Amino acid sequence: MANHQLLVLAGDGIGPEVTGAALQVLDRVAEIGGWVVEIERADIGGTAIDAHGDPFPEKTQRAIDKASAVLLGAVGGPKWDQAPKRPEAGLLAMRQYMGLWANLRPYHIFKGLEHLSPLRKAQVDGIIFRELTGGLYFGEPRGRRFLPGDLEVIDTLQYRRSEMWRIIKLAFEYARDHHLTLTSVDKANVLESSRVWREVTDELSKQFPDVPVVHRYVDAAAMDLVLNPDRYQVIVTENLFGDILSDLAGGLVGSLGLLGSSSVAGTPGTRGLFEPVHGSAPDIAGKGIANPTGAMLSLAYLVGWSWSESEAQQLIESAVAESLAEGPHTPDLGGNASTEEFTQAVIQRLEHIWQRRKIS
Repeated sequence: MANHQLLVLAGDGIGPEVTGAALQVLDRVAEIGGWVVEIERADIGGTAIDAHGDPFPEKTQRAIDKASAVLLGAVGGPKWDQAPKRPEAGLLAMRQYMGLWANLRPYHIFKGLEHLSPLRKAQVDGIIFRELTGGLYFGEPRGRRFLPGDLEVIDTLQYRRSEMWRIIKLAFEYARDHHLTLTSVDKANVLESSRVWREVTDELSKQFPDVPVVHRYVDAAAMDLVLNPDRYQVIVTENLFGDILSDLAGGLVGSLGLLGSSSVAGTPGTRGLFEPVHGSAPDIAGKGIANPTGAMLSLAYLVGWSWSESEAQQLIESAVAESLAEGPHTPDLGGNASTEEFTQAVIQRLEHIWQRRKIS
């Protein structure tokens, strides 16, 4: 009997609601698979600031050390906008602490939800590989400097070639294994870091001669993703560009609530951080209407990547897809179902799929 250690960081806003829904699905999947999941909970983000005065406290760090995977809800909210350390700083610190450097964000239009996409007749199905450890989010120096009669603000875009190499290589491997085209997104006409990014991509392309490679400037890519989304199958890009383009992908499929993600260190079977792409949505927190799809899909990626439970991953993904196709839908998708009603629908379909597979 497999034994897995899961750390749940519910976080802020709707985080506890969507992670709670995902854990209900996990309970049934674990029962079907015959494995035991030991669950520990800890604080992150705003709730950690309130409880510990730190968005990423030592207690949470110790809990991470014992876990084989981490499921995160969401962080942030207006309550902490003026805090000396914002909740989002805890998320960035946690990614660094865990040594995670690749964020994988699949996106596609689900059957039955085509009407939610502004591109109803287009083929929208891809994955974004976003670098996590470098760029403007981490470069030094940074801060404010007061000048006579003015204020100067400094953010530094800083990258190592090795950081670029590993994320681009991971994207190449995925494109090769799935027979897809790789699009590398940069701003090489302006930024020196992007010129090196393009050099690394071209160098790695020699190791993957069967993978078609396209270079796109980030501004052109943003426009073309809307006009011709079918051209984009695997996108690899740096930290800031990946953050922006993945939210654009949420618009393409109709809702950020439909996207899950994986933050990993490149090798399946290792610990990762799995979280929905959406934010904490404080305006609907506590109302029981949050869409848990992103959290459930993140759970699916978790059991497949960190625990190597590929059958369980397929089971969760199929149950979610069938539920979205047939309903009920939460308000963000045009329905009136509660979080709990959608969760129970997913669990019921999970049971039906499992029974069909046993019979076949």
